[in-house]
Amino acid sequence: MFSRLVFTTFLLGATMCLQIKQDSSFTGKPLLFLYGLTGGIFLLSFFYTLLIYHVKRERLFAYLQIIFDTFVVSLIIYITGCYSSSFVFFYLIVIIYSSMLLFKRGSMLMASICSIQYGVMIDLEYYGVLKPFIIEETLLAGSHDWSHVLYKIAFTMIACFAVAYLSNILSEQAEDTKNQLVVMEDHVKRVEKMAAIGEMAAGLAHELKNPLASLTGSIQLLREDKQFNSYHDKLIQIFLREADRLNDLVNNFLMYAKPPHKGQTKATEISKELADTIRLFERDSVCRERIKIINNLNEDIWTEIDPLHLRQILLNLFLNAAESIEGIGVINVKTSTTSDNNAALEISDTGCGMTDDTIKSIFDPFFTTKQKGTGLGLSIVHNILEAYGNRIDVKSIVNKGTTIRLHLKKINPPCFQEYSKGII
Repeated sequence: MFSRLVFTTFLLGATMCLQIKQDSSFTGKPLLFLYGLTGGIFLLSFFYTLLIYHVKRERLFAYLQIIFDTFVVSLIIYITGCYSSSFVFFYLIVIIYSSMLLFKRGSMLMASICSIQYGVMIDLEYYGVLKPFIIEETLLAGSHDWSHVLYKIAFTMIACFAVAYLSNILSEQAEDTKNQLVVMEDHVKRVEKMAAIGEMAAGLAHELKNPLASLTGSIQLLREDKQFNSYHDKLIQIFLREADRLNDLVNNFLMYAKPPHKGQTKATEISKELADTIRLFERDSVCRERIKIINNLNEDIWTEIDPLHLRQILLNLFLNAAESIEGIGVINVKTSTTSDNNAALEISDTGCGMTDDTIKSIFDPFFTTKQKGTGLGLSIVHNILEAYGNRIDVKSIVNKGTTIRLHLKKINPPCFQEYSKGII
């Protein structure tokens, strides 16, 4: 709104100065129209400023403003000579900023409106219905070749739609880049936060593991003492069971704190590992006869990772997806190649979904929304992916479901690599 006000004021002021230079009269009919138009734009901008804080449907408000701008441009062209006006390019400016705010549909609509207005206006001038103010020479039928007039109308229309198309591409690319930067910024913040927690977690886990091992060993020795009765043995069994549970928790905590070793990294076909993991998961009680898994897997997409780590990631994500679904539901699995020639793996569910605040915390250790669970699963998944230079993103809508997207580094299939090295 502010840019429009500054821009139109500058150009209309320049036009007035030019007219005053040519004609010393400040009250000429063309200038009176320009004064009125400038005042009308200022007044309208004032009302826009009052309304913008009370408008609930902002996109509709933007549509109305820009459509009105097209009429203002047509009025400027009419005042400054219609067919001979130098301000036809104003249409292109309106189309460009409509693509920035309203994207493809909005920019194409504005291109259509501008084309119709210009075509109708030139037709009316050609047949003598409209007479411009500043330029005395009018475009009358018979005084100009209709083919030249038609050519200019067609050229202007083509320019409007071409600018709408090209500016829309640039706007979409800018929006995608902006979204990617936001995602990467969140990812960096998450990594920094988890790295700080991981340093503390590593020391704490080691300090817990050593005395826990000593306690477990001591209890085992006491259990072998023949003087212990059955009641004491029952208590020892409870202690050993809970000690094993605590030991598993400490091991998971260590896995979170210390990224896994990549010694078993090899070329892995994602669709094959997915298919194997899905067959295994479908036999699990949490999935069987309750969850339908729909596959949309592209074959021949490879990445470098330890297959055991990939299966651990997938099983964890499938389990989370299934547990978020109450009753019968669907899990969609999709693999694809991204625009930057990397691999993308999406797991979508029809579960309960998550709020934005929950999404910000799901990778924190010990954060969980389940009644049972340690809250370390997604933290470990995140760290495993980080160890291989990969990334995980989450999108979710409450009561509709969640989509987990893994960004994996794509490599060429082994046979292609061997061929490129001259082995085959």
